[in-house]
Amino acid sequence: MDATPYRTLFVAESRENHENLVKNLLLLEECSDDAAIDEIFRSAHTLKGMSASMGFAEMERLCHSMEDVFQLLRTGQLAPAPRLIDVLLACTDRIEEMIDDIESGGDSSGISSVSLVRDLREVAEGEADDGDPAQESCEEYVVTVTLDPACSMQDVRAMLILQNLEELGEIRSVVPAVEAIEEGTFAGTFTVALGTDAGRDAVRSAVSHSEVVGVAFRGDGEHGPAPEAGPSSDEISPRTEKSREVKNLRVDIHRLDQMMNLVEDLVINGGRLKQVAKKYQIKEMDEALAMVSRSVSDLQNLTMHIRMIPLNQIFNRFPRVVRDVAHHDGKEVNFTMEGGETELDRSVMDGLSDPLLHLIRNAVNHGIETPDERIAAGKPAKGNVVLTAWREQGTVVIELADDGAGIDREKVLGKAIEKDLISPEYAETLKDEEIVNFLFAPGFSTAAEVTDISGRGVGLDVVKSTIESLNGSIRVETRPGDGTRFRLILPPTMAIVEVMMVRINRKRCAIPISAVVEVASADPKNVHRIGDSEAILLRDEVLQIYTLEEMFGRSDLLDIVVVVQYQGRKCCIPVDAVEGQQEVVVKPVGHVIGSCRGVGGVTIPGDGDVVPILDVNTMI
Repeated sequence: MDATPYRTLFVAESRENHENLVKNLLLLEECSDDAAIDEIFRSAHTLKGMSASMGFAEMERLCHSMEDVFQLLRTGQLAPAPRLIDVLLACTDRIEEMIDDIESGGDSSGISSVSLVRDLREVAEGEADDGDPAQESCEEYVVTVTLDPACSMQDVRAMLILQNLEELGEIRSVVPAVEAIEEGTFAGTFTVALGTDAGRDAVRSAVSHSEVVGVAFRGDGEHGPAPEAGPSSDEISPRTEKSREVKNLRVDIHRLDQMMNLVEDLVINGGRLKQVAKKYQIKEMDEALAMVSRSVSDLQNLTMHIRMIPLNQIFNRFPRVVRDVAHHDGKEVNFTMEGGETELDRSVMDGLSDPLLHLIRNAVNHGIETPDERIAAGKPAKGNVVLTAWREQGTVVIELADDGAGIDREKVLGKAIEKDLISPEYAETLKDEEIVNFLFAPGFSTAAEVTDISGRGVGLDVVKSTIESLNGSIRVETRPGDGTRFRLILPPTMAIVEVMMVRINRKRCAIPISAVVEVASADPKNVHRIGDSEAILLRDEVLQIYTLEEMFGRSDLLDIVVVVQYQGRKCCIPVDAVEGQQEVVVKPVGHVIGSCRGVGGVTIPGDGDVVPILDVNTMI
């Protein structure tokens, strides 16, 4: 796996923490400030944890030694004497050298911190020897943490806070349970009982974050101050200043959304200017518009790229899910992830986590057999679940495959007949791919009993509807005894799509090009009524006709049809005229008029009309 994106992120965040460390050390030198000490401890603790997770051992060792000294400062066992500040600032200079080395491709191992670690250890151990042993008793702190309701990943933030607390001592209880926090089913508030001798300030620092809006303690375990430490005996050389280019910026996501809206307005108004130029045939204006259009297109592509997020952001939580479900079911599962560096726009990413969580749980719970069953079937005792992502022809494909028992045709048919979804006579005529579609029916489940994981009748129907709301599709392949494969096909972004502009009953409508098979001439003589609907014979193929009367009214013309397709199923839409293809900006309609079946959004072309964009997935 390419670690370059992680290294870039590590360098950016490490520089922020380093600057915060230096700033607050200077404040501490001027006056003993508890807030400055808290910030110093938080930055050092973060730097230690980040360097450890990336494998930068030399940097971790130095940060750990600094953290020991900062803990003495926090508990009052050590005073911020000038010589101590000199040593600590020398350590920050060494950390800066290490960050520079890491940014250039190194791992900081060639930059020694042995002498600085020795100085720091001498300070820490000297003060510990002079301290009162009674102060080392372990206290219990009960702290309640409330996260900001606007926090987009409360489960991840809560687990990071628990990890920080665990490093301070022993977590004795968590309410609600850790499992509920991991799954994101808690209400944003949790209470932890922690046994530690680090002191209340250390506990408060461990839970403090911009996304935490409340920290409340029960119990008090503050320790009194200890004698002041003496100065270090080593000489500290003056620091040589150097200039550095700022290579990374943190930008609030709302600013990116605002930027995207402005780019969309540019695209819309650019289309309007093109129409004006075409109407008045102004050559100079055409030339200027061509240059502006190229710039707008480049800006649009750049903005889209900035909004892209690697799938690892949600993939990384799934190994724990697989482990927990496998342990619950008494199964052995080898879980593999590939293609996590594949990127999606955040608008698509936001809705993807829950569907993937459902599918992964199903793969372990329904798909993989128990070790005894697998051995009896001639398979290895440990099953395999593979999550893969890749780019394919302008789309992002996410595939989840297992080597389990596959989907039982008879069990699915039996459940479908039981729920009156199909008659026993007609059931025998269905193909395997048609039977699989019953799994996506609302409330459909083949689980024999209700458990914490399955059998509640909520799952694949939610997955399908969510994926379709993202303008994507889901396909299933299964072979009895060999396993099942779910494939999600998603657009990289929902903001801009290629459409075919048509008119239905003189009203304009847009159809996504990805759903269009062909445009064909229609002969009314080939139209036949089948039950309550109409169908047309087109090239020896019978296609159902969707007139879309509820949206556009009844049109008597049937000269042109647009053939569209979803998951191998085709139908056709009669249109008055085809105006051509163009790239449009999609505006969601949910917050204005609510969901509307068959409409995936609206767009505003250059003439200012509001044009609906058909959602073929939900229409067919």
